[in-house]
Amino acid sequence: MQNVTSTELTKPSLPRGLSELQSEFYSNLRTQGKSQNTLKNYKTDLDCFNLYLIEHQKALEVSQFDQGLVSHYGEYLEKRYTSDNSRRRRVQALRIFFDFLLAKGLISSNPVRKLPTSPKFLDIPRPTPLVDVKTFWEALVNEGKSQEKMTELLARRNQIIFLLIFGAGLKVSDITALSMSDLTLGETESRILIRHPKRDAYTVPLPPIFNAVFEDYIRILTEMKGRSQIEFEKLLFYANPYRIISGGLSPRGIEIIFEDYRHKLLITLTPKSLRQSCIFKWIHQGKNNNLIKEWLGLAPSYDLKLYLEHTPTHPMNDEFLTDFYLSKRVLN
Repeated sequence: MQNVTSTELTKPSLPRGLSELQSEFYSNLRTQGKSQNTLKNYKTDLDCFNLYLIEHQKALEVSQFDQGLVSHYGEYLEKRYTSDNSRRRRVQALRIFFDFLLAKGLISSNPVRKLPTSPKFLDIPRPTPLVDVKTFWEALVNEGKSQEKMTELLARRNQIIFLLIFGAGLKVSDITALSMSDLTLGETESRILIRHPKRDAYTVPLPPIFNAVFEDYIRILTEMKGRSQIEFEKLLFYANPYRIISGGLSPRGIEIIFEDYRHKLLITLTPKSLRQSCIFKWIHQGKNNNLIKEWLGLAPSYDLKLYLEHTPTHPMNDEFLTDFYLSKRVLN
């Protein structure tokens, strides 16, 4: 029989069942449509908590997680990380995980909510450069001229996504929930309705070219819905190269679209960077700061200082949207 040393018997380990609970937590996040990168960040942040438990031999039952434990963990983070953002992110990840434990009835309250977080320091904006924005738009418009109906439809769907982000400054999470009824198309101005989870719904203006793009999109979408024998009210959809699969499009689905174009076109492009380009576009157009914050779904206290400081180095406009689209539309 193999001898077991006393050191091995007392080797620190995680609380019983914690690994399984964290795996279930990640699965729930995936079901909610969280991206692979977001899941990776959550795992990194919770691995820090796991390391703390092991290093300090906190082999407690999950039900014993209390204020004292998380307060000590907060002190551990203060010593381990010099970055306020790093500490803040790990506290937020643990808070969300403890909310998950609370919902399962495994703890009676969430002690992490009483743990102060470090102030958030905003990163310097890194928008998609104007030349890359133009390259992306031109690629989408050119793909919309395809003779293959599904290729054309996917390109036109992606044009809508582009206009919602660069044209209206929407987040990916805003876009995934949109339905046709959220659009209000007008002769002089069209708007999109956003249902904010923490305050009243509000509307955001869409760029002038949106109506023409949407008209072409809905025409081919209606045709392909009939071919696929499917009906839905969502603005976007999933599809394979042959048919529409379902209405709606997850955050991860949108991120994959951007990843594909980023690699294909060799450009700087993410939904976040394109949204930042929209903010600079609005500033260059002289839009009121409070109005910009309202359109972005931000609190009035949010400071646009970093954007205003970097505006001179990030020239941005949207005149090319209409010029290029209509030139191709006429040639059709």
